[in-house]
Amino acid sequence: MNVLGQLGFVVGSLVLAGVLLSLNFWRALLFLFPGKVGIEPEAPADQMDLPEELAPLAGQLQTLGFTPLGSHEEKPLLQKATRSYDWAHTGERVFATLHLGREDRPRLYLLTPLASGGFVVTASYRRPALDLPDYRSGCLEDASPERLLRAHVRRLDGLALSEPGAFTWEGRVQAGRAWYQGLGRKEIRRQNLQGLLWTAIALAIVAGAFLGGRAG
Repeated sequence: MNVLGQLGFVVGSLVLAGVLLSLNFWRALLFLFPGKVGIEPEAPADQMDLPEELAPLAGQLQTLGFTPLGSHEEKPLLQKATRSYDWAHTGERVFATLHLGREDRPRLYLLTPLASGGFVVTASYRRPALDLPDYRSGCLEDASPERLLRAHVRRLDGLALSEPGAFTWEGRVQAGRAWYQGLGRKEIRRQNLQGLLWTAIALAIVAGAFLGGRAG
């Protein structure tokens, strides 16, 4: 291979690797360090800047007896923070969280911390199904808040739940941190394994480009 050919190969390889890394490196970091996701309170209930897309779901939550708590931000390494909006139903001992997903599609999930330190999570969008002694995660895609709440409460049957006093804004932020640092890690790693693999491929392409150039 002549010099121009070698240079073209190296440049093309680096461009491809750069694209793969830009899309996947943060996911690889999330796979490796899920506990490093920062969760911080953003605004109390009376100052929440709720997007218009989430207003209908917010209204349905309040009709079901949920009380607005406030918003919080979640920031993975090397990514911008995303904002979520939280409610609580102390009678049922359930947190409800709204956020915008891909293409600004409204998303809702319900979260109940257990007395054991575990969690039950039920989402209205696709989410891995897990059924472990202290952790249950699942979904009912496109379910209404009312239907989602009924399903979530059924899944709590027989479990020791956190006390009603834990269902505050501060309690919601603490539960989010505990989820990322504990039982949520398995789910996060399952979701981001592909990002880790593509990152490894990108690094292999970079190494191959330079080693191939030297060999040539």
